Amino acid sequence: MGTPLAPADDPARAPHIPVLLRPLLAAVAPVAGVWLDGTFGAGGYSRGLLNAGAAKVIGIDRDETAIAAASPMQAEFGNRLSLVLGTFSQLDILAGEALDGVVLDLGVSSMQIDRAERGFSFQKDGPLDMRMGQSGPSAADMVATAPESALADILFHFGEERAARRIARAIIDARTRAPITRTLELAEIIAKCLPRPKPGQSHPATRSFQALRIAVNGEFDQLVAALSAAERALKPGGLLAVVTFHSLEDRVVKRFFQTASGDAPNTNRYAPEADKTTARFELITRKAVGPDDEELAENPRARSAKLRVARRTDAPAQALAGAELDAPQLPEGGSNRGRR
Repeated sequence: MGTPLAPADDPARAPHIPVLLRPLLAAVAPVAGVWLDGTFGAGGYSRGLLNAGAAKVIGIDRDETAIAAASPMQAEFGNRLSLVLGTFSQLDILAGEALDGVVLDLGVSSMQIDRAERGFSFQKDGPLDMRMGQSGPSAADMVATAPESALADILFHFGEERAARRIARAIIDARTRAPITRTLELAEIIAKCLPRPKPGQSHPATRSFQALRIAVNGEFDQLVAALSAAERALKPGGLLAVVTFHSLEDRVVKRFFQTASGDAPNTNRYAPEADKTTARFELITRKAVGPDDEELAENPRARSAKLRVARRTDAPAQALAGAELDAPQLPEGGSNRGRR
């Protein structure tokens, strides 16, 4: 979700507000040394870290437009800010040095959501794109070519959409008549498959658009790789802070921190207790931190955000597979069980 826009008379001039920045800075204080912002976006976290005392921040973003837009900020901070085009799954390589801290703000940024031409929003008409890095197959390509079973799996596993099969069938029916190339076209197809939302409920296309965006950008593969990369890059005592925006992301991050800290629940009561001396992280926030009333008043888009923070120990890094972290995975063979 990145750095949502604050309300303003002129949206183009509205400041980008980094979500949960205040509790994040409080949890990692005192800020010092070299930090990496793995989802640079509009630079809100990087600015916050630099102003709080970081000697240097390395900002990574897979969107070249975000890097290009940061020229004024780079001029402002000089050699204290280094920007790199790439994905945070390779942050240890891209950093090129050991780190004192890593911040990951997951999901799509408001700069991308609020620009209709990027194709992320179901509320604004634009090309059905959804690519964060503007390369590779788009959401339109996926909707045009994926079999019904594959679409249903994407919607169910990446969006927790209970009507996944029904929506997938409607997409297939619609694309036989004409290509689906616009965001509002797809949103309308999805909305017709679901009951009209009650006041206060989310748009019917919310889960489906989330699922397609995750699939287009390989977000869970990227996340699992990024957590391991951060573990490799952090110095002993270094801090990892992760902000998530939906339950599937938070489940992966929670499981990573539980496993890496030796705090994972023991599912087998006959198994020996995990050796606490091998913990690779120490939990700073034992429970996820959400926005307070002040932040919600400033920025309603922060309502689903959760922050988790842990400190690296000197134990050797250990790579974990997505399945070990409960990362959603598409089933082989395109099973449709459990979907309507």
